[in-house]
Amino acid sequence: MLKTYSRKKKADQEKLPSRVRPPVDDEDEKRHFQKVVNAFKSYRSHLSKKFTINRQLLESLPERQQNLLKTYKESLLEVEKCVQHNQSLIDLIVKDVFFMFENANAPVPSQELVEEEPSVMDVERVQTTLKQFVRDWSKEGASERNTCYQPIIDEVLKNFSPEHCEPDKIQVLVPGSGLGRLAFEIASKGYSCQGNEFSLFMLIASHFVLNKCNQKEMYSLYPWIHQVENNLTPQHQMQMISFPDVNPSELLRPSAANFTMAAGDFLEIYTKPAEWDCVATCFFIDCANNIVDFIDKIHYILKPGGLWINLGPLLYHYSNIPGEFSIEPAYSTVREVIAGVGFTMEKEETNLKTTYGQNPNSMLQYEYKSVFFVCRKIPKLEI
Repeated sequence: MLKTYSRKKKADQEKLPSRVRPPVDDEDEKRHFQKVVNAFKSYRSHLSKKFTINRQLLESLPERQQNLLKTYKESLLEVEKCVQHNQSLIDLIVKDVFFMFENANAPVPSQELVEEEPSVMDVERVQTTLKQFVRDWSKEGASERNTCYQPIIDEVLKNFSPEHCEPDKIQVLVPGSGLGRLAFEIASKGYSCQGNEFSLFMLIASHFVLNKCNQKEMYSLYPWIHQVENNLTPQHQMQMISFPDVNPSELLRPSAANFTMAAGDFLEIYTKPAEWDCVATCFFIDCANNIVDFIDKIHYILKPGGLWINLGPLLYHYSNIPGEFSIEPAYSTVREVIAGVGFTMEKEETNLKTTYGQNPNSMLQYEYKSVFFVCRKIPKLEI
């Protein structure tokens, strides 16, 4: 079983097998945890409201137009069945969610806490989480993983070759690990790897796939069912995928002791300097309000001579959110910051074509021209 725990603001917390330890032990965290679970549970009911409106609009049309849209009406009924299937899977995902937390002060909601109605944004995060299963744990996501994860894995293997070191002695950190596939792949090569994730949505889903899936293609879902636009056929919207494409428990068994997941804010929970041999980031560094904070932190926690491997664009997630502080330097400036902080660039590629959670059948396709670089923390010269 995978070890999943939370690191608070101390880097030497004990590890608890197959459990998550909470970042904060207060009522606010309990309410947040309950809110996330409520969002998962409200997935179907939230979408049902939309379906009701669609049916009412359809029935308000002239009879002639309704007849012309007969196929559309039939597809709406099928879409509802797909959503129900997804909800059944979600119920399994959250079934034992409160047992993710082993310590006595875990943020498990008390009986007196009122179950708040989840926001539209929270339910949309559930939908995003479902799509993440495609990228990380389905055969349909293999192309994205080959483009985004494999270059990072190749650099880990190249720079920490099993022929010249003991992989289990190499400490690799993967911040923003999502559903954990990149960290899983690195750990399966024998390295001591820890994935770090802040989102409870992702943590709950990753705990399910890494701890509850003991055979290939054990479960199925409809990831694109919420995508009502740019569908060439109704079948594209209702495409089913199965997961996981590999058996996590089988592949990790020899090296399970070297794979952990840590819950919490990357900037807050990693406080020990020179702890890691390698930090691997994929579609992560643009998730900061201040990208320089991330670069500083990566430099701080790397051992002298340690490696930072990065791949991704600069979307700057907070740039258009009202009330959020955000700086958005161009890559050339980011590169200057990386050098100024104390890294030397060893490898760099630009215009690397990548996608993220892309529906291959959609009439609309997004593509990033990502940057990929490998840089090393410059050791301080001893005088």
